[in-house]
Amino acid sequence: MKQVIQIRCKNNKKVINTAIGSSLSDIFLMSGLDMKYGPVSAKVNNKVEGLNYRVYHNKDIEFLDLTSPSGQRTYTRTLFMVLCKAVKDLYPEGHVDIDIPVSNGYYCDMKINEEITLEVADRIRHRMQEIIDAKMPIRRFECATEEAIDIFTELGTMSKVKLLKSTGSLYTTYYDIDGYKDYYYGSLLTNTSQLTLFGLEKYYDGLLLRIPSLKDPSKLGDLIHQDKMFEIFREHHHWQDLLGLRTIGDLNGAVSKGKASDLINLSEALQEKKISKIADEIASRKNVKMVLIAGPSSSGKTTSCKRLSIQLLTNGIKPVPVSLDDYFIDREKTPKDDKGEYDYESLYALNIPLLNQQLNDLFAGKEVELPKYNFQTGKSEKSGKKLKMGENDVLVVEGIHALNPELTSQIPDEQIFRVYASAFTTILLDSHNYVPTTDNRLLRRIIRDYKYRGVSAQETIRRWPSVRAGENKWIFPYQENADAMFNTAMLFELAVIKSQAEPLLETVPENCEEYSEAYRLLKFLKYIKPIPNRQVPPTSLLREFLGGSSFKY
Repeated sequence: MKQVIQIRCKNNKKVINTAIGSSLSDIFLMSGLDMKYGPVSAKVNNKVEGLNYRVYHNKDIEFLDLTSPSGQRTYTRTLFMVLCKAVKDLYPEGHVDIDIPVSNGYYCDMKINEEITLEVADRIRHRMQEIIDAKMPIRRFECATEEAIDIFTELGTMSKVKLLKSTGSLYTTYYDIDGYKDYYYGSLLTNTSQLTLFGLEKYYDGLLLRIPSLKDPSKLGDLIHQDKMFEIFREHHHWQDLLGLRTIGDLNGAVSKGKASDLINLSEALQEKKISKIADEIASRKNVKMVLIAGPSSSGKTTSCKRLSIQLLTNGIKPVPVSLDDYFIDREKTPKDDKGEYDYESLYALNIPLLNQQLNDLFAGKEVELPKYNFQTGKSEKSGKKLKMGENDVLVVEGIHALNPELTSQIPDEQIFRVYASAFTTILLDSHNYVPTTDNRLLRRIIRDYKYRGVSAQETIRRWPSVRAGENKWIFPYQENADAMFNTAMLFELAVIKSQAEPLLETVPENCEEYSEAYRLLKFLKYIKPIPNRQVPPTSLLREFLGGSSFKY
């Protein structure tokens, strides 16, 4: 008689009795669930697993579809593997780097000894579709890490070899599609036929792999051109190639060889040089009266603003800070979100007419009294602070709406210089596993929230989807309006963040929803060798999050 275990399905609150060793796919069929865009993976006791995962004990299970970020990651990783297999089938000596998240897809750098043309894109897309139509099983294997290293050494995928050699793990999981083997640091689908929608087209000198929209998986995400952001990634890749530091395996190798200090000093110097160039460009535009700095949460806008202000001074320009927070309208007039709560991230939570009027008065040489927002009473008050601009003064304004043209609709464009600052994480885990920029920022925020606001990692993770929704609505649509983009991410920073982030993530209880994300981030950080934060200088942008900055916030 087969031993039976009990499964609690969180989707429909149903209790399922199933044979020990049943797969998640088996359990889904027993659940009676009907998921239009799934399932693609599942949370097992709040840890995301692939549908081939077998259950040997009583568990809580929640099936995920393509409308969940975890589900979309599973789908996307599977698309990566099918793309890499298609390229290997067509170009046996070829290689793919899954490189830049851009234009609601992923730029793939193709090394196939052939120019990437529309015909090449069509050929690879057709082969991908053949693999999907053939309904090939995606098999998951677990083996000793030494064996996995031998497999990928033989295949010539050295970025994976470097990563696996540096992790110290005893066992490694890899996947196989019809003899093609690859490694991914998260779950995949169980069959290629589960890939129902994708796009592949020529993009610059490579290909853009497009994925279904998170909001509506029946269609692809909109193709939005992000040329300036793309060039920022390419610029940093140039420096990484010179340093021989494209992947986490390379980073771990540099740390092991005692080169952390050199890496930190070089990264800081490159960042300072970029800030200096932006200041020089502002100085060269004689009509500029105001610098606007925008960026998403935990992008390091505040330190970027302070360091840019110093560089402006070296150009003979006096920066005058103005806070958009003081232009909030009275709380009872603040717009509300879909949940009926005050939406302080809305552009219309600001007194835009007053802002434009005061800016024009200042630029005309008049004196104004700046407002002050009282966060306790929720009222806009007079500050008593008078401001009149001198000949060499330039206003420096930082805020999430700074690039939205509606914010300064009454100010002539030639008087404004716009800067977009964000953590464009350019280092890869390996050639087929990119590091999401949002993960970089979330780790920064977890550390900062705990250190300066007394907020737990669990609470920061809980709020993060709401923060991201605000960014998608109010920040990302306007980033290409920038006159200059500034990458606040450091090549070494994940190795420094690791030591402070891990203890905070470990406090998230297993029985809460946020544990899934905490577990995923912890699993990712295990790949990285730590660098002590004492090696980071006090002027570093990272000090905004780590503490110990020489700037006052």
